[in-house]
Amino acid sequence: MAIVGENAIEEQGRTDVERAPAADDRADTYRIALAQTAPALGVVDANHHDHLEKIAAARAARADLVVFPELSLTGYFLRDMVPDVAMAADAPQLGELASAAKGAAVVAGFVEESPRHRFYNSACYLENGVIAHVHRKVYLPTYGLFDESRYFAAGERIEAFDTTRFGRVGLLVCEDFWHLSAAAIMQAEQVDLLICVANSPARGVSGDQIDTAATYKRLCRTYAELIGCVVVMVNRVGYEDGLCFWGGSLVVGSDGEIHGEAPLLDESLTIVEFNAADLRRQRLTTPLGRDEQLLLTIEELNRIKRDRYRD
Repeated sequence: MAIVGENAIEEQGRTDVERAPAADDRADTYRIALAQTAPALGVVDANHHDHLEKIAAARAARADLVVFPELSLTGYFLRDMVPDVAMAADAPQLGELASAAKGAAVVAGFVEESPRHRFYNSACYLENGVIAHVHRKVYLPTYGLFDESRYFAAGERIEAFDTTRFGRVGLLVCEDFWHLSAAAIMQAEQVDLLICVANSPARGVSGDQIDTAATYKRLCRTYAELIGCVVVMVNRVGYEDGLCFWGGSLVVGSDGEIHGEAPLLDESLTIVEFNAADLRRQRLTTPLGRDEQLLLTIEELNRIKRDRYRD
């Protein structure tokens, strides 16, 4: 496992009066560990052990947040293995990851089994030794090489949550990030940090560039600027079911600039720094969130809904 350079970056700090951090908080520098892994398909114990090792390495590098990819505890093309690898949202394995992180926060991907025995492609945010938030993937790709809706139930909420260290955070899973509606909700939620975990295979090559990697990079930069937040995207690597996962995890500041990237194709742990004051500065310069007319948006969406579904 490589620990890749310590690149300068930015983040956090809200201009809203009710959430505004103290001046000392805005001066804080935070460190994000992009844990770009190649999980073993369906082998939860081995993947769990790998998570513990990478969390320990990230803590040794003074990381404040460790982010793993989508379905990092199970691998992606599970198909009929889904019920076998599923766990409840309060499973002991997740609690162990939270405890191992100690003062850091962790994002990990897993198959969640609900009390009614529905299975979700979920990601959890672990902080202060507990499971603070679980997001169930809403948009399940079922086209081309993807067949998720056959095995998973779709999530029904896209909501942000408050954290101890990073302000208000949004968490999306892969295909969610490709839907403008999810980004609009995250802007309305006034997130400081937007995290996307992904299992994106390489599709399309233009010279030495992977087309899906280029698209993700554009989305990250666009959302960072329009929402006015820091964006973290972590994608897996390795091969599964004959497909290559390209990695290329990155952190984008609220000005749309890329401040830290993990390598393409290689398993790695990349440490990226950001300062809270940078997000505050960008929001003062370009206050798009402040000027957004949320009530107008709601009214127009209700009008469209009435027109579209009129008998």
